[in-house]
Amino acid sequence: MIEISTLSFMIQTLENVGFPVVVTLVLLIRYEVRMERLEQHSKKLSDVINELRRDIS
Repeated sequence: MIEISTLSFMIQTLENVGFPVVVTLVLLIRYEVRMERLEQHSKKLSDVINELRRDIS
């Protein structure tokens, strides 16, 4: 059986290390979503520019 002091140490370690890990994961996920949106908008902009060039020619 796990002793109380060992369990307390494990919980304290998880609190100290877990929070930065969770924050990092959340930020990375948000960054990935924003990059995907930026990629989509960039593709749409490129398509519009190409279409305008064809219309001008």
